[in-house]
Amino acid sequence: MHAPDRGDTFDHPALFYRTAEEYLAGTVPFVRAGLAAGEPVAVAVPAENLRLLRAALGDDARAVRCLDMREAGRNPGRIIPGVLRAFADAQPAGRRVRIVGEPVWPDRTAAEYPACVQHEALINEAFRDRAVTILCPYDAGRLSHRALSDACTTHPAVVLPGTPARHVSLAYAPRTAAARCNLPLPPVPHAACHRFDADRLTDVRHLATDEGARLGLTGTRLQDLGLIIAELTANSVVHGGGSGTLRVWAEGAAVLCEVRDGGRLTDPLAGRRPAVPDRPGGRGLLLVNMVADLVRVHTGPHGTTVRCRLAVG
Repeated sequence: MHAPDRGDTFDHPALFYRTAEEYLAGTVPFVRAGLAAGEPVAVAVPAENLRLLRAALGDDARAVRCLDMREAGRNPGRIIPGVLRAFADAQPAGRRVRIVGEPVWPDRTAAEYPACVQHEALINEAFRDRAVTILCPYDAGRLSHRALSDACTTHPAVVLPGTPARHVSLAYAPRTAAARCNLPLPPVPHAACHRFDADRLTDVRHLATDEGARLGLTGTRLQDLGLIIAELTANSVVHGGGSGTLRVWAEGAAVLCEVRDGGRLTDPLAGRRPAVPDRPGGRGLLLVNMVADLVRVHTGPHGTTVRCRLAVG
């Protein structure tokens, strides 16, 4: 599937595939067309599909930036700043960029999936009017009907299995898709609730890291928890009404933390823009996205909740 030349506009098609052959038929020509046009090309897909693509591309794979999306995009909230924008922003000004990005795969968890939909919806805002094409493969043979339906809502065009033609998605409504995923988070199991304000930021961070250590976090992961707590609680004090609450608990092989405050998050791309050099501030939620394994946010008229997951071990 060759993406048409769309000048300086952003292009974001979804590719539905059922077999490895269909996957390669949709992605390999896309990559090679970009290389032939002198466009920087990146591929960020799960490791098993990355192996397929590298083998099919042969020597051409050496000219492509390749990333395992299971690692680089484990937290969907870091894909825009840490994968897509990181690659696109590093290229010469005025040169069109081409990316294959596969953020949704069949074993994404139920907790991760809404964050994936929000990510796909927000790509359209993050790259508006930029000379970038991002092709997003979807495994139509193993993903749910809901996932394929959501892909039609977050992508303006779809390529169906076994056909090279692009079809305009009549369901395209990315803001609606993002809003549908802004739902109250599941209830927190029994966990101590720590209230904080500007005078208790250090105390509450120590309480959280002590609890994280008790629940099995060590080394860098424990430091990551401390960073997350420091950034989220400071944001609550500065932007969320001056105070908030914190909880830390275990869930399976992970430690979760949650910060609630009375503020309302109005910028849908908060935490998804790369840091601007020499500009102070604006890095708190970005840092959280970059170190957490999953970040879920719910914001509404009564406040904002940010919940983060860190794997143990």
